[in-house]
Amino acid sequence: MSEYKQGELLSKIELPHDVKQLPHDKLPQLCKELREYIVDVLAENPGHLASSLGTIELTVALHYLFDVPNDTLVWDVGHQAYAHKVLTGRKDKFPTIRSLNGISGFPKRSESRFDCFGTGHASTSISSTLGMAIADALHDKSHHHIAVIGDGSMTGGMAFEALNNAGASNANMLIILNDNGISIDKRVGALSRYFTTITASQKYNRLKNRIWNMLGGNTMSYAKHKSFMKKVLLATKYVFSGKSTFFEALNIRYFGPINGNDIDELLKTLASLKKIKGAKILHIVTKKGKGLPMAEQNPTTYHSPGLFDPHTGEIQHNNSPVVHPPKFQDVFGETIVELAAADERIVGITPAMLSGCSLDKMNERYPNRTFDVGIAEEHAVTMAAAMATRNIVPFCNIYSSFMQRSFDQIIHDVCLQKLHVVLCIDRAGLVGQDGATHHGVFDLAYLRMIPNIIIAAPLNEMELRNMMLTALHTDSPFAIRYPRGNGYNIEWKNKMEIIPVGIGEKVYGGKSKIAILSIGSIGNNAWDAINILKNEGKDAAFYNFRFLKPLDKALADDAFANYDTIITIEDGVITGGFGSAISEYAAEKGYHNRIIRLGIPDTFIEHGTIRQLQELCGIDAASIADLLRSL
Repeated sequence: MSEYKQGELLSKIELPHDVKQLPHDKLPQLCKELREYIVDVLAENPGHLASSLGTIELTVALHYLFDVPNDTLVWDVGHQAYAHKVLTGRKDKFPTIRSLNGISGFPKRSESRFDCFGTGHASTSISSTLGMAIADALHDKSHHHIAVIGDGSMTGGMAFEALNNAGASNANMLIILNDNGISIDKRVGALSRYFTTITASQKYNRLKNRIWNMLGGNTMSYAKHKSFMKKVLLATKYVFSGKSTFFEALNIRYFGPINGNDIDELLKTLASLKKIKGAKILHIVTKKGKGLPMAEQNPTTYHSPGLFDPHTGEIQHNNSPVVHPPKFQDVFGETIVELAAADERIVGITPAMLSGCSLDKMNERYPNRTFDVGIAEEHAVTMAAAMATRNIVPFCNIYSSFMQRSFDQIIHDVCLQKLHVVLCIDRAGLVGQDGATHHGVFDLAYLRMIPNIIIAAPLNEMELRNMMLTALHTDSPFAIRYPRGNGYNIEWKNKMEIIPVGIGEKVYGGKSKIAILSIGSIGNNAWDAINILKNEGKDAAFYNFRFLKPLDKALADDAFANYDTIITIEDGVITGGFGSAISEYAAEKGYHNRIIRLGIPDTFIEHGTIRQLQELCGIDAASIADLLRSL
């Protein structure tokens, strides 16, 4: 591992206490060294780059003025918290970020007392900060409570629920809206336009500040004339915007916008806000990718760029002559365009991940039939359900770990009404360095319990295409889950064929009394293990079930009738998933074959490469081969 230069000031910083000892005029230099250190480390150890570069000054200012963790600090999503990690005792471990046995890429309570609340999914910061503020009030403690929300998180419904509650409470909390103009893809929606309007209205902000200072500002005269000042300021906002501001209508005092990359302005403003009780929001405007020109110009590309040159920012592309197969997401993206060209009922829906799930391909071809709804998974699913009542076939694409957030909507709005919504579940299974908050290992288990839904998982790229065509030609809720990353280099641009629902296939008979039953792309590991054993003069049978629900009972009967030992394999949790379905069927039929279930154990799997994590779970090809040898 490379030695990373820390700079004169940063080399002496271990904890926030050390930041507080610096003279005020040294803080810009600390920000510069911190930014350089993060860039140098992430150039060789890929992580979330652009978001954290934009919050350097904010991080330094918060730790300079507040007493975390006595004062609580919650970073929404966690993409923005790398500088926070460096300043809170994890500087020397920072090069291990997102690697096996290294530090997490997200705030994590078990990792540091300075991580006041674990975050990896969006829009949770205001709720959690409000909860801690109320708890402290119950204990007669007067700490400060800060939520940093941004990177698109304010578009999530949970954030609005929390704002509504915060405005009705007496909680002493500060919400910092980090407005960086983008989430991962360009941000969407009316709220985005609203923030832009506020940011652009410099005339209003100048007048507001003059009135504020004229009437007393933060002095005692403010308390005396509180009601009058509030009316004057609201009237001023009405004159310039035509309406009261959204936040103050909820009884949350609004301040800003200010330059969030100006350390002096941040310190001055935050110091003033520390003296004001109650719920308040500070709107800061930052530059995503700040300090690395290529990241500033291309924040989506540099959200998580992989390896890059720390000096120029140029991304290091793999120049190997080996041609890699397309990613599953790209197969999905090209296939939905192909299907949409032939069927005008098809629309694509995603919560803020157009490029991540490759619906950008659909958006380029059919922009009026492609909907990015912002970080709002619940809304995406219910919107899809409603569209299905009006002769539309929505393909709703959501990452597996985020699909969990729409569980009630899948039950109540889609499956209970038996509406024809196609749930395309990207990033299913282990996803690698993002870790426990992002692994898509629960979908098979939690979807399986819901009536009226068809659950499918393709073995390869061609099966994904065929399942998408099959889903189009059913009239039921239909879930297709597929993994992150590249496919298996098979010919996939063939003519699509409808797969009979609930029908799998016996791929290989084998000569032993052992059979492997699999669902989804993890079956390729099982097939590789069988081929390893073939070369050793041994083998096992292989069944590709394709569907978890309805289960191919005839195929299961064949396996139980012809093989003594049945091994099930899935890249989801063992509890309640495919192996459970096979075991339940065996019990129902009175089969007494030995059943061995492989999958994700009953624990949260941390971060590492997908290969490393599959080895830990015993579902890589070598581990499966070792198990077969032992049998």
